[in-house]
Amino acid sequence: MSGSGAASLSPSKAEEFSPPGSGGGGKKRDPLGSGAAIHPILKDVGEIYSRLLDHRPVIQGEIRYFVKEFEEKRGFREVRVLENLKNTVFEANNQTLPKCDQVMHGSLNEALRRLQAGNDMICRLQQTEQEGKQLQTEKLMAGEKQRIAQWEEFLKEQHTLKAVVDEEHAKAMERLKEQYAIMEKDLAKHTL
Repeated sequence: MSGSGAASLSPSKAEEFSPPGSGGGGKKRDPLGSGAAIHPILKDVGEIYSRLLDHRPVIQGEIRYFVKEFEEKRGFREVRVLENLKNTVFEANNQTLPKCDQVMHGSLNEALRRLQAGNDMICRLQQTEQEGKQLQTEKLMAGEKQRIAQWEEFLKEQHTLKAVVDEEHAKAMERLKEQYAIMEKDLAKHTL
């Protein structure tokens, strides 16, 4: 309120402070003694009040700026953007998402089928490899048993050969002893 200061006072106070010739009745006394000096003070108080305490003009200006900025200049652009977003989300929920779900299920089923086939092939390969290892182990065990049998036979044969060689050696030693005994007798005969 940028009006006069007297308008901001109550009517009884305005009469007290009104100048004597202004129709205030003149019967009441001026407390300060001079009515002409009070009128500019009241005007100043009214201006100070309107500047410091009355925020309506500033708020009204901000409201007008806000309305102008968001309604007039932008032309409901945010509403259109939100509407477009709503349409996009609705389309995604009703069309795109079911298609993606269907494609995903088809692809996952195909991938699962392939994984199961691969798993079956790996199981067969593993079983074949295990059977091959078992067969190889059996062959190695049979070969080892055969080598052990051959070694035992070889040792028996060597033992038999040793016995034969020992016997021949003993016979040869006996013959040599007899021969040396005969030679000694002959030598003793010749030396005597």
